[in-house]
Amino acid sequence: MKKKALFIGGTGTISTGITRQLAANPEWELTLLNRGTRSDAVPDGVKVIQADINDEADVAAKLAGTRWDCVCDFIGFVPAQVERDWRLFRDKTRQYMYISSASAYQKPAISPFITEGTPLVNPYWQYSRDKIACEHFLMEKFRTEGYPVTIIRPSHTYDERKVPLGIHGRKSSWPVLRRILDGKPVILHGDGTSQWTLTHNSDFAKGFIGLMGNPHALGDVFQITSDETLTWRQIYEIISDVLGVPYKPCFVPSDLLVAVDPGFDLEGELLGDKTWNVLFDNSKLKRAVPDFRCTTRFDQGIRKTIENILAHPELQIEEPEFDAWCDRVVAAMEQAKASLMK
Repeated sequence: MKKKALFIGGTGTISTGITRQLAANPEWELTLLNRGTRSDAVPDGVKVIQADINDEADVAAKLAGTRWDCVCDFIGFVPAQVERDWRLFRDKTRQYMYISSASAYQKPAISPFITEGTPLVNPYWQYSRDKIACEHFLMEKFRTEGYPVTIIRPSHTYDERKVPLGIHGRKSSWPVLRRILDGKPVILHGDGTSQWTLTHNSDFAKGFIGLMGNPHALGDVFQITSDETLTWRQIYEIISDVLGVPYKPCFVPSDLLVAVDPGFDLEGELLGDKTWNVLFDNSKLKRAVPDFRCTTRFDQGIRKTIENILAHPELQIEEPEFDAWCDRVVAAMEQAKASLMK
């Protein structure tokens, strides 16, 4: 008899890879609960309950009489949302999986080697502090009433729709790709030598599915990332190689970028995350899921991503405001350099 899974969301960057793999898994029957705005991303054989999870009364009515082996929330960002999930599913599921974030780990990082035991504290990013608060609520429910929670902390995960970058606009990665293609300078935070980890969503899915229905996962926390580490210089060099043109880096201190940020949330993105060296220890996950192994190198995965974006104009979203801001920052750095050389 198949086990039953309910995904809240299921069509985002992280969840799409899991949905695809689980749809082909004979052990699971998958249902998505979402608003149905990306029906094209739902594989054959996957059921859909169309609802807005924020309408708790409607969702409760539509889920009346159901029970699940695993419920996974991919779109819970603040404590009120996981509290709602607890009310909806505390008597309906054998496992509740929550997507937190590796950005919740201590910043500035005292050690670049990150385990699940690394302290959770991020004074720079409200997004991360909200994720920490969600974790605290869920673990308290596990301790006091046995709520069967499993917390997952992804880091920078990507798919075929968006290139992972250090500095980007609000809507897409296309404006940075366009700058590279046009031979315009591209902003890199710091000197580009901080180390970073990028994980393809198909690899993330392997670890996630291995934790679904896994008795060793209940009441515990797992990070799921690749073991491959790159500097930001290497990341942009690989992207440029795929595009077939050299890139022109403009190195800018992170704190300066934050100071002149017109609203791209750079304090959280940089000082709260990407500025620091981060090396993940996935040994805990590999003990719980012995066959977990990432097999998509960044140069392989990003080639497919860029080819997909170039083939689909709807993914090439222009952001004139972001491009103009980049031009101003680059011009100011060049002017400062020229004035100091006089």
